[in-house]
Amino acid sequence: MIQPNANVKQGFLEKYFSGQSMDYRQMISLFIPILIDQAFVVGLNLINTAMISSAGVAAISAVNMIDSINIFLLSVFIAVATGGTVVVAQYKGSGNNAMVSKATAGAVSSVSLLALVVGLFGVLFHGPLLNLLFGAAAPDVMANGRTYLIGSSISFLGIAVVEAVCGALRGIGSTRASLFLSLIMNLIYVLLNLVFINLLNMGVLGMSISINIARYLAAFCALYYLFRLDSNLQIKLRDILSLNLSMLKKIMFIGFPFAAEQMFFNGGKILTQIFIVSLGTYAIAANAIGAAFAGVMQIPANALALTIITVVGQCMGRGDVNDARKFIKSFIVASSLSFVLMGLLILPFFGPLVSLFHPPAEIVDDIFLIVLINTILQIPLWSISFIVPSGLRAAGDSKFTSIVSMLSMWLFRVVLGYILGIVLDLGVLGVWLAMDCEWAVRGGIFLKRFLGKKWYQHRLI
Repeated sequence: MIQPNANVKQGFLEKYFSGQSMDYRQMISLFIPILIDQAFVVGLNLINTAMISSAGVAAISAVNMIDSINIFLLSVFIAVATGGTVVVAQYKGSGNNAMVSKATAGAVSSVSLLALVVGLFGVLFHGPLLNLLFGAAAPDVMANGRTYLIGSSISFLGIAVVEAVCGALRGIGSTRASLFLSLIMNLIYVLLNLVFINLLNMGVLGMSISINIARYLAAFCALYYLFRLDSNLQIKLRDILSLNLSMLKKIMFIGFPFAAEQMFFNGGKILTQIFIVSLGTYAIAANAIGAAFAGVMQIPANALALTIITVVGQCMGRGDVNDARKFIKSFIVASSLSFVLMGLLILPFFGPLVSLFHPPAEIVDDIFLIVLINTILQIPLWSISFIVPSGLRAAGDSKFTSIVSMLSMWLFRVVLGYILGIVLDLGVLGVWLAMDCEWAVRGGIFLKRFLGKKWYQHRLI
């Protein structure tokens, strides 16, 4: 017998998360594996950060410093993988299974080729890149940074294959398979870090070895799944080795503007990282630990942002704009509520959680202030700044979202970050406040776009 409160809950889900294109049960089956994946990725990254922090402030500072470059380089081909997700989702929504397979093969081949080029760039030009961006860093931080940048660049091809395959699987709704592949990669990474960093005391070199083994093993598993285990896509090795130019054009219609956006966006983050490096090693560490807390807070919201791509993509493939609009609104509210919940769960335990990173006592209060302010401000601002553009992009409105993101990043976060952090001497807190202001500006622009009609008038397939 169904209880009254169960009826209320079911009625709520039917009203806000069900439509002609998809019902709430399908949506939950998409969301839960992505949520678990995001929780594991962020949680394991926290463990990795805590493990490398045991090697000293120079080690954690180097990893945080180089990760800003890694995110910049990784974002290029992950953006193209997102283009593949959108195309696959729209073909899935239209019921064209043959084109779903072609889109998946096109995404894997194009992303892998791009990652190979980007990885070679990182290896060959690591020296000039480090000197140009972080020449002000201490010598021990630079030495660790050099090792980590080379190791990370070598691993790019491995993670590119995994991201492309997982993106395509999310596009067709196979989020459990993408979760499995992600867990393989991240669990192996943590276990190897435990061996190389904590047991063998290899520090950043050990982390670099771990990341390569984990990513290439996961890439092998991803390809094995596509070729041998998946019964829907029917992809052969020759499909991936041969570039389909017409399919590549569709993927790049979404992927190229998003890649440009991510390059400019993460380029701006690197510039703010340069501001932070100039403030000293303690500032770098405070920023790294604050970012780790923010990553935990954003786990459910990031999962929703990934889920909405598949949901809206399949809605638009069916030509159902009303469902797409309805679901974007529902996801905005759900995302904002998730920040309230995460804040209530995490802030009371700030003390024991921050101790995992072994921070110097001098920066603990600064870290708490950063975490507290960001926790409050992201409740109204994060969702309109990230959920909405994910939905617009899934509908094919990629150029507008990318241009807005690039301009807001450089005109507000970078410029305002320099003014608040350096000129007004607010330090790391000033850089974070500038980020929150940028969320408000671009979120407002995206909301206005969403309330209009232009975002759903693009024809992708």
